[in-house]
Amino acid sequence: MKIAIIGCGNMGMAFARAFLKFDLVKNQDFLLVEKSTDRMDSLTSFQPGVITGIIGPQIGEYDLIILSVKPQDFLSVAGALKEVIKPNQVVLSIMAGVTIEGIQNALDHKAVIRAMPNTPAMLGMGITAYSASPEVDIHQLHKIENLINATGRSVFLENEDQLNAVTALSGSGPAYFFYVVKAMIEAGKQMGFEESVAALLVKQTMLGSYHLINNADKSLDDLIKAVASKGGTTEAALRQFEAGELDKTLEKGIFAAQVRSTELSKG
Repeated sequence: MKIAIIGCGNMGMAFARAFLKFDLVKNQDFLLVEKSTDRMDSLTSFQPGVITGIIGPQIGEYDLIILSVKPQDFLSVAGALKEVIKPNQVVLSIMAGVTIEGIQNALDHKAVIRAMPNTPAMLGMGITAYSASPEVDIHQLHKIENLINATGRSVFLENEDQLNAVTALSGSGPAYFFYVVKAMIEAGKQMGFEESVAALLVKQTMLGSYHLINNADKSLDDLIKAVASKGGTTEAALRQFEAGELDKTLEKGIFAAQVRSTELSKG
């Protein structure tokens, strides 16, 4: 496929690099559209086919258009894109909160896929949920699914409204883990460890725990019980978490993110 990427920030370029890594797209088959002159200069090391600062007729030569601009900038590029987009092209949006219908109306174009990736996509370890308009045929959908899977894993949602929950759960999710890791490292520092030692202890614990979750044939409750012996240190910590309703606080935060995502999608 020939791919045009409008907005070449971290996520847009994470997708591009993943496509190249798995030889799904050739360098010369990219068109990168970036309004920031500083970022345009940094894109030269990527050695794409074309780098430009404007949306022009050449976009019509590409099979897939990836929209990775900030949601608040979408309408400022939609007018120019509407003039050059072709009916046979597919638009893949990775903009948070902008609905398929909103994109269709702004571009007067029907074949739209809306995806919600997360930042681990930059390492090829992301999770992306996506929905598609009926005008995207199954052949096109499979090809784009293969592209998305180069950034990690993906899940197709028939109900686009669920993408607001995805935004709150996995889209914002990395920040929740970073928040917990930061708090644990800070506790380690207060107990007398150098920050580098505390960070090593916490990060390796997190990595190992992930693999246990992913590979152990046990529920999360069973995994907790396996660590928390009665009357022991882990149980003392868990009692504090329960007293502070840490689980409910996390749930409330995730629901707040879902509400905000829904608000943004309604403009």
